[in-house]
Amino acid sequence: MKKLIISILIIVVIVSSTSLFQVSEVESAVVVRLGKPKKVVIEPGLYAKVPFIDDVTYFDKRLLNYDAAPKGIIIGGKKSIVIDNYARWKIADPLLFLQSVQNIGGAQARLDDIVYSELRREMGKYTLSEIISSKRDLIMENVTVESRKKAKSSGIEIVDVRIKRVELPKENEENIYKRMEAERNQQAKKYRAEGREKGLEITSQADQEKTIILAEAYRQSEELKGEGDAQALEIYADAYNRDPEFYKFMKTLEAYETIMDSKTKVILSTDSELWNMLQTK
Repeated sequence: MKKLIISILIIVVIVSSTSLFQVSEVESAVVVRLGKPKKVVIEPGLYAKVPFIDDVTYFDKRLLNYDAAPKGIIIGGKKSIVIDNYARWKIADPLLFLQSVQNIGGAQARLDDIVYSELRREMGKYTLSEIISSKRDLIMENVTVESRKKAKSSGIEIVDVRIKRVELPKENEENIYKRMEAERNQQAKKYRAEGREKGLEITSQADQEKTIILAEAYRQSEELKGEGDAQALEIYADAYNRDPEFYKFMKTLEAYETIMDSKTKVILSTDSELWNMLQTK
């Protein structure tokens, strides 16, 4: 009798444990009965199911990451690049998700097809410089919107699609780098030529200004010199008019002072003015 009671208790515990399931706050669940969906549980809590008949499949409600392997894409101008992209997504409809892709692995494969297709379509419109600079945000926005529309039928909501890295194919890198180097050298030569031209222009302008300044300075100096000479002539004339003999005497002394020094020997005529001055002294 005691063994029977223990057996019954064990059966009750097993049945109880298999007839209940718990859903956490970060999960949703789909109850499947005999291969057919029975109900979808979104709210957290403890729920009942039919033991050994119902199966419960859990799904993560949190934001998930899809990190794709680098792939080649043909962009504008028939050029090839390699992109490394990723997407953030979540399971929006657990039942539809289960029926279409079944699990995370199936969702990753579906996202790979959708996102890569949209990237090829959108990036094929632009050049490499536009992709990595001015048009990058627009491209990502368009890819996200279109990918979200296509993924909705699988119960997936794509939140964002982004490019981590854009690279050139290995076989094209050397040629592209050489072409870029040639373009940069050409641009550098252009800048140097423009700099030399500007330098010559500045030098020419400076020389012209220098010539003008020197000419103006010479003109002013000549004017001042002329004014000084005129004033000197006026002074000399005034002095001459006051005492012609004294003026003549002073001018003679100035002349002799100019031509004579301590080493100069002078032979004077007895009728010269200097001889007469010396004799007078």
